[in-house]
Amino acid sequence: MRVFLAAIVAVLGGTADARGSVIHAGGGWAAIDRGDVCDALSRSVRIAEKGKVQAVAGFSFTTDHRRWGEFHARLSHLPRPGSSVLLTVGDQPFLLVARDDWAWSRGPAQEQAIIGAVRSADGMRVEGRDPGGRRFVDPYELGGAPTAIDAAAARCAGKMQPR
Repeated sequence: MRVFLAAIVAVLGGTADARGSVIHAGGGWAAIDRGDVCDALSRSVRIAEKGKVQAVAGFSFTTDHRRWGEFHARLSHLPRPGSSVLLTVGDQPFLLVARDDWAWSRGPAQEQAIIGAVRSADGMRVEGRDPGGRRFVDPYELGGAPTAIDAAAARCAGKMQPR
């Protein structure tokens, strides 16, 4: 688990203290409290080559509830302008909004549907096409995801106190 936590911290940049405190870690997921934002995060099982962007995905919750389960993914490749980025959880597809090398869910109804799908699937993938038209896929395991999502939501709802 230490290797996983170190990897998450490295992907996020900086130390856990500078970027937030880990409130739960299990499977390939961690819940992180950043104060006004709580995240459930994972990195893609496809590890980026040195000097390349590591794909990460997760769900964000804010204490003011403006974001409540917002899905976001940092993509391993810049998508082709105007192309679609698709999240598939199990066998359920979700069309995402993309800008630069990030993609997001489209709103509260889709976010709840994604979280529901995560609870019953073993894996998910985010895919798109790069500027040259080549397909890229960022795969994720979902072991530990439901608990990390619940921990992040509970912390930002004030139901879980810092230790």
